[in-house]
Amino acid sequence: MRKSVLVAAVLLASTAMVSGCDRIKQAVGRKSSVAVKNTAYPERVFWGDTHLHTANSPDAFAFGNRLLPEDALRFARGEEVTSSTGVKAKLERPLDFLVVSDHSDGLGSMMDLYNAPRMLISDPHLLRWYDMMHSGQDGASKAATEIIDAKANNSLPPELINPAGTEKRMRSTWEKNIDAVERYNEPGKFTAFFGFEYTLMEGGNNLHRNVIFRDGPDKARQTLPITSYGTTIPDQLWDYMDAYEKNTGGKVLAIPHNSNMSNGLMFMMTDPSGGPMTAAYARRRAAHEPVVEITQIKGDSEAHPFMSPNDEFAGYGTAGWDIGNLMMTEPTTPDMQPGNYVREALKRGLMIEQNTGVNPYKFGVIGSTDSHTALSTADDNNYFGKFPIVEPSNHNRALEEQNLGEHKGRVGWNYLASGYAAVWATSNTREAIFDAMMRREVYATTGPRMTVRFFGGWDFKADDLKGDWVKAGYTRGVPMGGELKARKGAPSFIVSALKDPIGANLDRVQVVKGWTDKDGKAHEKVFDVVWSNPETRKISGGKLAPVGDTVDVATASYQNTIGAPTLATVWTDPEFDASQRAFYYVRVLEIPTPNWVAYDAVRYKLTLPGDIPLKQQERAYTSAIWYTPS
Repeated sequence: MRKSVLVAAVLLASTAMVSGCDRIKQAVGRKSSVAVKNTAYPERVFWGDTHLHTANSPDAFAFGNRLLPEDALRFARGEEVTSSTGVKAKLERPLDFLVVSDHSDGLGSMMDLYNAPRMLISDPHLLRWYDMMHSGQDGASKAATEIIDAKANNSLPPELINPAGTEKRMRSTWEKNIDAVERYNEPGKFTAFFGFEYTLMEGGNNLHRNVIFRDGPDKARQTLPITSYGTTIPDQLWDYMDAYEKNTGGKVLAIPHNSNMSNGLMFMMTDPSGGPMTAAYARRRAAHEPVVEITQIKGDSEAHPFMSPNDEFAGYGTAGWDIGNLMMTEPTTPDMQPGNYVREALKRGLMIEQNTGVNPYKFGVIGSTDSHTALSTADDNNYFGKFPIVEPSNHNRALEEQNLGEHKGRVGWNYLASGYAAVWATSNTREAIFDAMMRREVYATTGPRMTVRFFGGWDFKADDLKGDWVKAGYTRGVPMGGELKARKGAPSFIVSALKDPIGANLDRVQVVKGWTDKDGKAHEKVFDVVWSNPETRKISGGKLAPVGDTVDVATASYQNTIGAPTLATVWTDPEFDASQRAFYYVRVLEIPTPNWVAYDAVRYKLTLPGDIPLKQQERAYTSAIWYTPS
């Protein structure tokens, strides 16, 4: 009886949300049924975040987040909001779309626990966390680490994971989320998606996925987010996705993230049981997970120097993240590293395809923030941190320990102000953006809004850049995410990159190639294909001369006196072998710029050790184009 009274009490308490409800605007967006004209092919890139947490995520709430989906959506649309710590926050430029992806595990639970009458809480763990959250932020943060560890160790209290006791709470939170998302969705101007995070873990090994629905509220209300309790493999999620599509006629996709902390489990050469990966399993994974999040606040997952020693730009955003799994419960050993990084996954996909005929890792790439502040910020000069406890202030957050559980190992400067998803869609609508993700016509950046095009074909020439080369790319070739079928000759690629209009100039554009030889062994090579100041910068010893460095860390500033605002070329693979499976993707590098640590140091007059990086070369990664022999 007492348990049922507690459920009723927390449901009642959840109607009095901590903040934001009094600011909800009525009928902000147009109804989803408004017709928006699609272009014949994508004419502009849309910027967004597919990975954002509000106070409805239990860890976010315990770490101090008091902002709701309404606040997150208003902020993404370009409005000013007040952060959970009282700081005024606003994007310099609004986003085009947003996915509020709160954790399905414990959705709304910590907010409800916090607001519940103490006398009705009987579980000792819940009572402990209740008291800790009410004791102040230090106690609440300690509660958050205990909750995260309990989730990783499958030791959460039954009242949090028992379906009979959680369905009402989850339904209430999900319905309110649907209402908010639909209210702020404005087809043609701003797209708000329904989604959630599936927090799958094996011990402390990260296997998380974000789940995004293509559909409107009529279909979203027919389901509830699935939890990951009791499973360590993604098959249950895929079953849920299949059932949703069958029962509603809707569409849904999943996006893995933070492979860098999976300890080799995200991109395995085998199936999850360790047995041979079958064609059926490879096909199922590729169908459900067409996109991977390659960069975010918890590090970058493109490449690592251990596997790519000849790539001087590999290893961006790996410091602190390559030493252990998500929870730091198990160190990362060298044999685990290949299963942690996207470039290796693309190579492994070719090898698996050579054996089975199907590539499980033929995915596109995006960036997103994974911010737990409800603020989608990926700009270094506007960095709000992972959690509200490390929002901007003079407490030198770069040096503070910032671990996701009770195990130590990571500090503030390891975190990145990254990243965003760039989508080439035919309109700013749920349907068009979702469909672009499904066909992999997407790319990632670490924050800057560079405009990047990448087409592959068989007859592109330099003169194509003098005409309507975008139309030529679509009519005579395939865009990023596409597949080239065998033809005579070597493939040629149209590559174009424009700097962020308010950001740094470009250093260079590279094509990263991976291929398998006749023995099934995978290889890689990075080609510098176009760069700034080619009159003075030459390739010597296989390396292009550096672009230079104008960063003044004393003022956290840089000058666009080096680099180029735009770079474009038509490149043909000089080492093409028609018998070898291959992929090609583009990496664009900016000139050096200050990172968020440098901005903090100047803004708050902080003293930092000399070995902490204060500058970086931000970048974009496109989805690959694949070549398959006949």
